[in-house]
Amino acid sequence: MNSFIGWIGGKNYLKKEITKRFPEGMKRYIEVFGGAAWVLFYKDSHADMEVYNDYNSELVNLFRCVKYHCGELQRELQYLLNSRELFNDFKSQYNMQGLTDIQRAARFFMILKTSYGSNQRDFGCIKKNIANITEYLDRISERLAGVIVENRDFENLIKIYDRLDAFFYLDPPYYGTEKYYQAEFKPEDHERLAKTLKSIKGKFLLSYNDCEYVRELYRDFTIEEVQRNHNLLNRYKGKEKTYCEVLLRNY
Repeated sequence: MNSFIGWIGGKNYLKKEITKRFPEGMKRYIEVFGGAAWVLFYKDSHADMEVYNDYNSELVNLFRCVKYHCGELQRELQYLLNSRELFNDFKSQYNMQGLTDIQRAARFFMILKTSYGSNQRDFGCIKKNIANITEYLDRISERLAGVIVENRDFENLIKIYDRLDAFFYLDPPYYGTEKYYQAEFKPEDHERLAKTLKSIKGKFLLSYNDCEYVRELYRDFTIEEVQRNHNLLNRYKGKEKTYCEVLLRNY
């Protein structure tokens, strides 16, 4: 199944290539930088224990509301429209004091669905059937029923769930693109992530942009170059047809 939202750096175009490299025998599946969870949703189940984590509290609140309060969230979304005026209102309202978690989730959801490229800044001017999107949340809620939803720093999360039979999939903010993410990710965080992964008991697969900095950080691990279609290819002429990324793993 597909994710119910878009997200900066989402893995819709690489989910098949990523999942076919997953190891056998994992009992714990942990998405450390969950985002839109395209990889999680691609399979009905990855392991007996599944964990979704993201450091963005608004995103995690949305996932929790879809999981635990799907009907209430659908009712909150029932009469909302795809309009520039509402988009601008929601941007100024979704994290204001006094809103319930469901109201916050509804506003954040609409910002993601109606913004340009899910960038949360600019109105997208794109036709969206909000009713169909809202109905799809039922399927998402069912898929999340057995998933643990966390809101932790990656180092803390990895230490909590690390076991010999644990598998971590990681899709951090790409090096040099950190400014596009609301949750701050500093250059030293890239190094902290590499240091953390070098000492784990379990297995990991990490997706990153292909650059010398990343290759040097993970030179002791398996590095595989992959290509995906550029997601702006259909919108702009002159764009490169493919975009190079790397998949890094310790198995």
